[in-house]
Amino acid sequence: VQVVESGGGLVQEGGSLRLSCTASGLSFADVNMGWFRQAPGKESEGVSCITWTVGNTCYTDSVKGRFTISRDNAKRTLYLQMNSMKSEDTAMYYCAAGGSELASKTYAYWGQGTQVTVSS
Repeated sequence: VQVVESGGGLVQEGGSLRLSCTASGLSFADVNMGWFRQAPGKESEGVSCITWTVGNTCYTDSVKGRFTISRDNAKRTLYLQMNSMKSEDTAMYYCAAGGSELASKTYAYWGQGTQVTVSS
């Protein structure tokens, strides 16, 4: 199984970025997916999740109304659209497959991460 994130970069406060994640070696359409992040000196945090069935989504409170998770099963790709970004969104963002909601320990497969930096 290979999970690969892309789309990170440097953005100013108030700006937008879209992260992408492709997953191969598993039945993408049949697994829940999630985004997690870890800022320097802080613990990992669950950001958003999406189920494999009807595409139910979840978000941590700090990103509600600003971030949108989506998936394209035909392309085996997960997305995270990040708008109205804040400096506190600066972190390494990780894509994960096969888990439940924002419980990181339940996810079996992880990408290497993509760095997001928001400048003030």
